[in-house]
Amino acid sequence: MEWTSVRFRVMTDHWTDRRVLVTGGAGFLGRAVVNRLEESGARVVVPRSASVDLRDRRATAELFATERPETVIHLAARVGGIGYNQIHPAELYLDNLLMGTYVVEEARAHGVAKTVLVGTVCSYPKEPPVPFREESLWDGYPEETNAPYGIAKLAQLVHAQTVREQYGQSVIYLIPTNLYGPGDKFNPAVSHVIPALIKKCIDAIEAGADHIELWGTGSASREFLYVDDAARGIVLAAEAYDQPEPVNLGTDHEVPIRELAELVAAATGFEGDLRWDASKPDGQPRRRVDNSRARQLFGFEADTPFDRGLAATVEWYLEHRAEAEARDH
Repeated sequence: MEWTSVRFRVMTDHWTDRRVLVTGGAGFLGRAVVNRLEESGARVVVPRSASVDLRDRRATAELFATERPETVIHLAARVGGIGYNQIHPAELYLDNLLMGTYVVEEARAHGVAKTVLVGTVCSYPKEPPVPFREESLWDGYPEETNAPYGIAKLAQLVHAQTVREQYGQSVIYLIPTNLYGPGDKFNPAVSHVIPALIKKCIDAIEAGADHIELWGTGSASREFLYVDDAARGIVLAAEAYDQPEPVNLGTDHEVPIRELAELVAAATGFEGDLRWDASKPDGQPRRRVDNSRARQLFGFEADTPFDRGLAATVEWYLEHRAEAEARDH
């Protein structure tokens, strides 16, 4: 599928008084997106899952009828790390599929001017060419532990493209790489690799332990995007991008998990041994996305150095441990 280059232009008043519905706006990425929108003058509505179940078509319809948003940014998702993915594949598939489906359909039914869907790097095939380019999304089945979540999200891309083609609905689809930063989830049941490593190191320091045990071989690699950079990319795209093709958001840099563990240990002050349990899965062998499409189409480039972002994440965790560890979804 061809994609067209556009000249990026910031419209400073674009968000002023614009009514924006951000599903998942109270979550890790959602809070960063909401902050950026509010700083830009938007009137942001954040539905809470306790009062609005986006897996329910009627509840979702009532939300749109009541709030009448001009823009929707769909961030609500059920997510987790490898362990969670292995235990809850059915919920990961169905919950994410239903939420995305009903948000897109109600946005269409209520005449929303623009809808932004945020997908996942987990939708890519298990071993596509690195860096991952958007045209590789359909070249194979995702890594097994990520597949239910990844396929549910990928179905939203199909939905977005079909409603654009048939109804002229403005829906865009973004694919951020692995996120990290202040506000992340540190509950072991759902945490991803960076918060999991930070917690392990801090717990070991406090317990006086001389080692920590880590899943896999450490040979897999990942790309990490700071949450504030991701939020900026999403808001830029919501303002300036309106084409059917999916767009990656990344940093163009990957780090082996073994090296990552050493960086986290240094950032937390843990000086013990890192012991790898090769009987546990590594997950996808490599993960790094090509950010060139986002750079060309709406001027997005990540600008937070990894060491600075990691230090900020550790600092936030130490100051907000109860909150960080309590979040289980």
